[in-house]
Amino acid sequence: QLQASGGGLVQAGDSLRLSCAASGRTFRRDVMGWFRQAPGKEREFVAVINWSGNSTYYADSVKGRFTISRDNAKNTVYLQMNSLKPEDTAVYYCAADILSNGSSSPTVYDYWGQGTQVTVSS
Repeated sequence: QLQASGGGLVQAGDSLRLSCAASGRTFRRDVMGWFRQAPGKEREFVAVINWSGNSTYYADSVKGRFTISRDNAKNTVYLQMNSLKPEDTAVYYCAADILSNGSSSPTVYDYWGQGTQVTVSS
């Protein structure tokens, strides 16, 4: 199971750090991703990190502002979000891809967290 946390209500330009803690199963060898879904929109890719943490990939909309990282000793993945914008408002989900090498498509991910709300006011 994956448990996302750290969301909240912030102002534009602020920062938040999301966490995704795994339990019941280790995800240390799995690709981990963050996605988000705004009301009325499809779930969209945000960032992905490989199992060792030395390879990351970001959506263009967050590149340079968000940083994905992981601490395998804690079985936790993070998403540091800086310079937040109102258009970043969404429910953020973490996910684990246990079968492939990672993707920006949500369909290949096997485990999903419950989501954490991020609201950015202007």
